[in-house]
Amino acid sequence: MIRLGINIDHVATIRNARGEDHPNILKAAKFVMKNGADLITIHLREDRRHIKDIDLKILSKFKSIPINLEMAGNNRMLKIALNSNPKYVCIVPEKREELTTEGGLNLKKNNKTLKKIVKTLNNKKIRTSLFINPNLNDIKLSKEIGAKCIELHTGSISRKVRSKKNIEKELKKIISSCNLANSLGLEVHAGHGLDYKSARILSKIKLIKEFNIGHFIVGESFFLGLPSVINKFKKICK
Repeated sequence: MIRLGINIDHVATIRNARGEDHPNILKAAKFVMKNGADLITIHLREDRRHIKDIDLKILSKFKSIPINLEMAGNNRMLKIALNSNPKYVCIVPEKREELTTEGGLNLKKNNKTLKKIVKTLNNKKIRTSLFINPNLNDIKLSKEIGAKCIELHTGSISRKVRSKKNIEKELKKIISSCNLANSLGLEVHAGHGLDYKSARILSKIKLIKEFNIGHFIVGESFFLGLPSVINKFKKICK
């Protein structure tokens, strides 16, 4: 069964619209865990546009909530991760002007920095993944950098599924990436833009061990309710 990580960033987006504390992030994390999530994903962006430092601090006190901290690959964010000691870390690319994460990490350009960060997190027993595009060269570089896991950026295939375009080329990239990662001992995760249809397609790839889904779950919950949406994804993950 594929693990389901639920990203609650956009619960914070709604909260921040009023500058108050509703909906409450801790309550949201506990609620999604109670209703079937295997882990909670939060992205502490450098511009703090949704999740805040206080959210990470509060969530980190509850060891029953496994946190997957998405963060930029720099020493400032590394220090925050070491202080909060999440169970998991996913290193992601980040640009201030982007609406959402637009692609995978540039592993070649940031190779030395990422090696140091991943080594430090590995030494602290924090499972670390690299958020990458589904291509074979990035899989090899991820292994060289020392990551235990990779998370494949699924934005491209998800957009094609929604627009009913041919997905064969994108699907082949993902399958090839999964096969190579598995042969190198890297655990494969997938995330970005996933909805019911794209998650169902990717769930057939047995080498994918974890989905991380946020925006669609929060948005769909306005219509169906959070427990119902989580339940639908849990069935897909089976």
